[in-house]
Amino acid sequence: MAVRVDNALVALAAPPGSGGGGTQLNNPAPEAPAGLEEVAEQWISWAKWGCLVAGALGLLICAGMMAVGRRNRSYLAAEGAAGIPWTVAGLSLAALAVPIAAQIMNATS
Repeated sequence: MAVRVDNALVALAAPPGSGGGGTQLNNPAPEAPAGLEEVAEQWISWAKWGCLVAGALGLLICAGMMAVGRRNRSYLAAEGAAGIPWTVAGLSLAALAVPIAAQIMNATS
């Protein structure tokens, strides 16, 4: 629908649910393409395994920095200790990535 206001043509948006204007889109639930669900799950499991390995190495590196930096290199021990929360946060995010993404996608549909 269009309206003339002071010799200018102004378009008015159709009200929601009226079916006019073609502006309404459905919000379907996520659906895997045929045959790709198993592939996607395999990739996600590989990524989670990689994060597990990286997290374990990160914690071991932090422990080593703290052990080596104990005497005469206190900055190294402090850097190792400061890395622990970041490593744990990364591991936590990796563990919760799929549930968080699923929750967000379910909340919008």
